[in-house]
Amino acid sequence: MIHIVDDEEALRDSLEWLLRSRDLPSRAFASGEAFLAHARSPLASPDAPGVILLDVRMDGMSGTELFERIQAESLCPAWPVIFLTGHGDVPMAVETLKRGAFDFVEKPFNDNSLVDRLAAALDESRRRLEESRQKLSLEERLAALTSREREVLDLVVEGHYNKVIADRLGIAMRTVEVYRARVFGKMGVKSAVELAAMLASRHRED
Repeated sequence: MIHIVDDEEALRDSLEWLLRSRDLPSRAFASGEAFLAHARSPLASPDAPGVILLDVRMDGMSGTELFERIQAESLCPAWPVIFLTGHGDVPMAVETLKRGAFDFVEKPFNDNSLVDRLAAALDESRRRLEESRQKLSLEERLAALTSREREVLDLVVEGHYNKVIADRLGIAMRTVEVYRARVFGKMGVKSAVELAAMLASRHRED
């Protein structure tokens, strides 16, 4: 879903028509306040791919103010924000890129170029959602480990052999093998290398 936030009715209508012609579903909002209320509601569907196409200058809440609110409240984090800007707003738009906006498009814009950027933003939204799902799945797998399994996991990831793990934990090597197999099974991996890579990606995201 492309979420159009612009206080110009004619531009909203034009954008909705353009997106319909390219088979891109859209929803329009006449103000930053209206979109913010939507983003805070259960109707927002933040777990579905989406993009926010946001005008910089609007009556009431400006586009940059809305962007700051969205970030401060962590609303719809998987939805990239593309700003629509006038020529004089370009420095402001560049600053928003530094703060996490996906892109900005200067008015008057080329229809094909805008649609291309929206398509790229939707791909980015899908990537963010998949990354979020993988992270949640990893956290759930880790939470399913017993305290002893977690100890074995930590030592396996550090690269220790079963005999060293057995000595460290004061248990038999055969018991370590059993725990190791359980850990691999619960984490959905087949090797210590795969397990280490999975946890390394978690630390990079943190």
